[in-house]
Amino acid sequence: MLGRTGLEVGRLGLAGGYGVPAAAVEEAFERGVNYLYFGSIRRGKFAQALQNLSPRRERVVLVVQSYTRVAALMGWSLEQALRAAKTSYADVLLLGLWSHLPSPKILDAALKLKERGLARHIAVSSHNRPFIPELALHPAVDVLHVRYNAVHPGAETEVFPQLPEDGQRPGVVTFTATSWGQLLKSGKVPAGEKKPTGADCYRFAMSNPAVDVCISGPGNADQAKEALRALDLGPMSAEELAWMHRVGKAIHG
Repeated sequence: MLGRTGLEVGRLGLAGGYGVPAAAVEEAFERGVNYLYFGSIRRGKFAQALQNLSPRRERVVLVVQSYTRVAALMGWSLEQALRAAKTSYADVLLLGLWSHLPSPKILDAALKLKERGLARHIAVSSHNRPFIPELALHPAVDVLHVRYNAVHPGAETEVFPQLPEDGQRPGVVTFTATSWGQLLKSGKVPAGEKKPTGADCYRFAMSNPAVDVCISGPGNADQAKEALRALDLGPMSAEELAWMHRVGKAIHG
């Protein structure tokens, strides 16, 4: 379950802004990947996949993001995304990249879209980890999007243990699992350490019990298959988690 939303989600999510083909999205959906992220870069391939999945719309958890700081533009952006996906509502309206509480005008605009039935839940993403536990207490915020990977593991101490108890906490979704590709580049991995794969990066995030969904961002069919491999391999062992932390610390340092 995605926190207190009541939405049932797979542990792996999928973002459509990097060029993943429609067939790969549909294959991932068949594997239980139903948290589908229609961000600010809305590609036609991903929109086509959402249209193709419309007969099974009740199983899709559609996320539409808005970075707008102008409240009047939020509804226009959301409705444009819904038209592209050929659906009447988003399950999650994501207010993107806030280091503080969104302004009253932004929150009011989001709540009005919720009242109109265009969005069912409101999410907020933030890189400001110390602020996120405070954000989790706001009654309008149903889902949190948090940066979490082996290079930036601070959520393990600053966010996850500070959230409300189960049943009361918002959903927790993590992003940038590969740290924008840093974890995949052999030149950045310390000598003597194995280079992580994309599947390793997703497994790292999904191994944390506080994480409801880890978003993958495949750019092609092969990368989508690599993300799905994380589901085949399952959670990491303590030894694997320690290895990922060593690699991430070295890259960050």
